[in-house]
Amino acid sequence: MLMLAIFVALVAMICINVPIAVALALAGVLGLLVSEGPSSLVTIALDMYDGSTKFSLIAIPMFVLAGAIMNAGGVTDRLINFVSALIGFIRGGLAMVNIGVSLFFAEISGSAVADVAAMGSILIPQMKKRGYSKELSASVTSSSASLAIIIPPSIPMILYAASANTSVEQLFVAGVVPGLLGAAGLMLVAYIFARRYNLPTEDAFNIPRLRETFIDALPAFSLPVIILGGIFGGFVTATEAAGLAVIAAIIVSIWYREIDVKHLRRAMLDGGMQTAIVMLLVAASVLMGGFLTRAQIPQELARGILSVTSEQWLILLILNFFFLVIGFFLHSAAAIILVVPIVIPLINAAGIDPVHFGLVVTLNLAIGQQTPPVASVLITSCAVARANIWEVSKVNVWFVGVLLAVLMLCTYVPSVPLFLVEYFYR
Repeated sequence: MLMLAIFVALVAMICINVPIAVALALAGVLGLLVSEGPSSLVTIALDMYDGSTKFSLIAIPMFVLAGAIMNAGGVTDRLINFVSALIGFIRGGLAMVNIGVSLFFAEISGSAVADVAAMGSILIPQMKKRGYSKELSASVTSSSASLAIIIPPSIPMILYAASANTSVEQLFVAGVVPGLLGAAGLMLVAYIFARRYNLPTEDAFNIPRLRETFIDALPAFSLPVIILGGIFGGFVTATEAAGLAVIAAIIVSIWYREIDVKHLRRAMLDGGMQTAIVMLLVAASVLMGGFLTRAQIPQELARGILSVTSEQWLILLILNFFFLVIGFFLHSAAAIILVVPIVIPLINAAGIDPVHFGLVVTLNLAIGQQTPPVASVLITSCAVARANIWEVSKVNVWFVGVLLAVLMLCTYVPSVPLFLVEYFYR
């Protein structure tokens, strides 16, 4: 009964636009106060501080900062030029350039919203100028940006690892294959649209231009090599790789001599605010997590579902549906912090690999970024394209279908995402 009252209070606060972090903290305090009395609140400030200062969480502001430096230092333009020279000759090549650049940018920033803000402001106007509808332009940009939370480094993966007490490095490795599959599927859909609407090709394939743009972008390629090579090779942790990414981004930007200080300052302020919101959510979740743990709610949930079925495929189906619905209404960080601590005991009891489940959760939340009413990434893309979100959604449903297909493949054929994890770590 108490849990129902806490849940109703939490939903009511969110519905009247109380910030989720504040609502979460208040609900946790209310639960502790009613169940254990005022003495349980003595250490809440220390608990919140300890929960938000885990070593793995330091990677979040570092990756955000690396992405801001990269975007302000001329790195983004060189990536666009290289990918355009590589695949721009295909019909609908600019849409594929958009997807391909997102693939590179995702390996530095880890943030889908940052990807849309960086890529969309450059590529969406160019796509519209070349005859792409604003709805298609926004859809390609939005869906490809969600690769940022599938391909390492991924901020939601870092949060999941901290919440589930599992390896963030293994999660990063598990995300590589699904990210590449997702990019290939999105390019296929973009090509089908290009054929249907007779969209233009870019410049003809030119080996000298490809070589020139490759050499120009070569310093930029050092960033994903440092991040992924260091993690895969076991030389650095994810947090240490984030620090190296910042240093490398600074060096590469100095090499290009194109740092836009005003742009960098704005990007750093935006990144700082995004990080502050996430860390406040993490701190608030400690209070709710403490209440749930003491009340044995996660364990009761696990016992309840396992009493109905112990089949892994059915449990994964139930949780997939649950996270897809949650993704309609919550941002990825809030969804992870609210839900993962509750379902982890069920995952462990059912014998499901927590790394595998982490990837399933991340894919679900990538889809949630594309589905209104919240749809943070889709809304950002629509704002850049000046397009109606519901009209964009009619086009974007085909791209979301690709992400759903990747989700189902990774859910029920775990060897697809996990074979690299097995190779490197087990």
